[in-house]
Amino acid sequence: MSGGVDSSVAAALLQQTGHEVVGCFMRLGSPGEELETPLAEERASQSCRVGHNPSGQARIGHQGCCSINDAADARLVAAKLEIPFYVVNFRNDFGRIISYFEEEYHAGRTPNPCVRCNDWLKFGKLRVYAEQLGCDAVATGHYARVARSSEGPRICRGLDRAKDQSYVLFGIGPQALSRMLLPIGEMEKPAVRELARAFGLPVFDKPDSQEICFVPDDYADFLARRAPQRFTEGAIVDESGRELGRHGGHQRFTIGQRKGLRVPASIPLYVLTKNPATNEVVVGPRESLEVTGVEATDVTWYADPAFAGEIACTAQVRAHGLPIPSRASFVDGVLRVRFDRAESGVAPGQAVVCYDHDERILGGGWIRTTVRSSIA
Repeated sequence: MSGGVDSSVAAALLQQTGHEVVGCFMRLGSPGEELETPLAEERASQSCRVGHNPSGQARIGHQGCCSINDAADARLVAAKLEIPFYVVNFRNDFGRIISYFEEEYHAGRTPNPCVRCNDWLKFGKLRVYAEQLGCDAVATGHYARVARSSEGPRICRGLDRAKDQSYVLFGIGPQALSRMLLPIGEMEKPAVRELARAFGLPVFDKPDSQEICFVPDDYADFLARRAPQRFTEGAIVDESGRELGRHGGHQRFTIGQRKGLRVPASIPLYVLTKNPATNEVVVGPRESLEVTGVEATDVTWYADPAFAGEIACTAQVRAHGLPIPSRASFVDGVLRVRFDRAESGVAPGQAVVCYDHDERILGGGWIRTTVRSSIA
């Protein structure tokens, strides 16, 4: 229970259908709290202290999920539903998410910490904790569905396509999926809010969280505060290697970025690639952003792994990106996806998720390279 309307309604629905429900809040930190500082006299059911922040310490923001205010909201909902409520301290484990976030940017890639949080914490550590409590399943308020058949469980898109969160769940794996419940996956957001109001839940009109919980301001400033020595001046070059300007660290740029380049040009320029080894940022026209395919590793695959050649699918390369008609192959641990149409701004480090008929997840992986030629 994150303290938001979605997980609160999920808990209420499960209770209504006869399940014995236990509420769990993942304590990752509080607004302004330093994530690396050891806790003094930790009490799982008590509110968290807010500490002084030395330069470079990671802090939890006010609008991201899992803040101290969210914990208070989750506790109120649990009290309303009269269910047990536990606060589990995952702050040390959350350091793994922050380290991943930092190292991906320093390596020139674009990370997705929310996907990793689902994989490692919500359906990893939290699932283990749930088993220790004797629970049969872990349920969340994600807008996605679990389809169960003789082939095994599969993640499917949520009914509310505008809110669909199946993409960020692709990496949890078949084992966790077999013990997973998604009670609001068959609902649209307005109906969820109406149910929250009908249940008398105090969070029925609470806004959705938006930002990355540990990056309350600009992500590059966050990285620079924590490791200023890793930001060095480098060249902004065009596709031929000609220097157009200078920058203060490749980490300050993302693939597809247009604003903030500060280089003279007669046409709009976009960030095409970054080379952390040379600290160069390559820019070019929009058409040079287009890629025709990707290769991905660290793959989680749900479909039959024995299929030969390619399989028709739709691919998604962003959490809220449009589906791309594609063909995919999965051989020797590498997922290769060919797009039927060129896609712009695809960044290594992000995930590519493949769907069967744009509904069930076949599998997905983390993009290591993009392909710009006509042959993926």
